[in-house]
Amino acid sequence: MDRLPDSALVLVPGGTLITDTPEEGRALAMLMARHTIHNIQPNLEVLKKGRKIYSVNPDSLIAAGQVVAIEFQTVAAANNYWKQCYYRKEDM
Repeated sequence: MDRLPDSALVLVPGGTLITDTPEEGRALAMLMARHTIHNIQPNLEVLKKGRKIYSVNPDSLIAAGQVVAIEFQTVAAANNYWKQCYYRKEDM
């Protein structure tokens, strides 16, 4: 079986949900979503075969976006993003 290495099956990359910025938090959420899928299906062959189907299916792409959004909610909660005020430089 062409299996992902255990190092790729870490559920929280870097071991923390704390990030310096919301942008880094969003990137972490996307990485966590990928790791979630890899943990559910660690067989690379199966993943690659399925990619041909879900990569062009709007429902599958929307579902993937929902997984990322849920992961980002988790990261945002850990970082109190909604309690901090982020202003654009031009607004200051």
